[in-house]
Amino acid sequence: MHECKTVTLRTRPLKGRMMSFYLDYYPGYRDKETMKVIRHESLGIYIYANPRNKREQNFNEVMTEKAEAIRCRRFESVVNERYDFFDKYKLKADFLEYYRKQLRKHDQKWEFVYLHFSNFVHGKCTFEEIDIDLCNKFREYLLSAKKLRRNGHITRNSASGYWSTFRGFLKILYRNGMIKTNVNDFLEKIETEDTMKEALSVEELYLLAETPCKKPIVKIASLFSCMTSLRISDILALCWEDIVDYSAGGKCVHIITQKNKAEDIIPISEEALGLIGYSSEKKGLVFKELMRSWTQAPMKEWIRSAGITKNITFHSYRRTFATLQGAAGTDIRTIQSIMAHKSITTTMRYMKVVDSNKREASNKITLIRKD
Repeated sequence: MHECKTVTLRTRPLKGRMMSFYLDYYPGYRDKETMKVIRHESLGIYIYANPRNKREQNFNEVMTEKAEAIRCRRFESVVNERYDFFDKYKLKADFLEYYRKQLRKHDQKWEFVYLHFSNFVHGKCTFEEIDIDLCNKFREYLLSAKKLRRNGHITRNSASGYWSTFRGFLKILYRNGMIKTNVNDFLEKIETEDTMKEALSVEELYLLAETPCKKPIVKIASLFSCMTSLRISDILALCWEDIVDYSAGGKCVHIITQKNKAEDIIPISEEALGLIGYSSEKKGLVFKELMRSWTQAPMKEWIRSAGITKNITFHSYRRTFATLQGAAGTDIRTIQSIMAHKSITTTMRYMKVVDSNKREASNKITLIRKD
């Protein structure tokens, strides 16, 4: 694709007496976010096709001047990019507005990071202000930030995850030419704390399966997550059409994960299919009646009624899948593949609570000679 050489202001007739302005890019330019080739851009500016009086003539002159100003700015951007000059209009643009528009493309963590950053800058920030000093101050803010929707402060590990997501966004901004400096190269990561997170034992899983829940769909979704490792975001987005034939026999879930937009193929047992009442005739969302808010109070009440005192979240079910698979002797590479972890170290963090395997390993070293 040849680089854009000209930006021309044109008009097209509308129904009635009006005409609309649009820009014609020749031979076109490629949008760095969508990677689509753009050849025309509507400006949302209108003029009278045949002005009947002085008032309409004056209106046309003002609107034409505004449209021409936009054309000049667009052409300046084209020249700047062609000759590697930075576009001053990008620097003055609203960073938070741009950030907010990106949220629909990503998972909920992006929204949390956006809200924290918005709080940090008190709702005002331009691209020009995104520098090393501001970013380091945001890093310090995260280390002592309060939770958005509940009392207390966010954990260090949450701060680390939010900071990592924000740094990833900075990479995208630099790659797309939205900021002048690759700020991320000068920022230190937030080290995580090695914590033991809760997971269900086999006996506790039995208890949950045997305990009624006031919201039956919550129980089904929870147990299904334990059996498949699916996150809540993937549970909510799961469609019957995503359950397809598996090459090795049986069925599997074939999805694009909501968190990292990666392709994932997860074999499903007959028991798990029976749990959700699978039928090849069904269409649409599997858990269409499930409300995300029900994974808080209603789910916690169900867990307590089963006599389980652990601090169990919906993500604990994914951890339960990993630890029970590990305790059953499943190869860690297999677990990594099912859970779609990019790094084996991520999977290994889940395996730290496999106490039965640790206990067995401790008995392998002995000072007593066996006959």
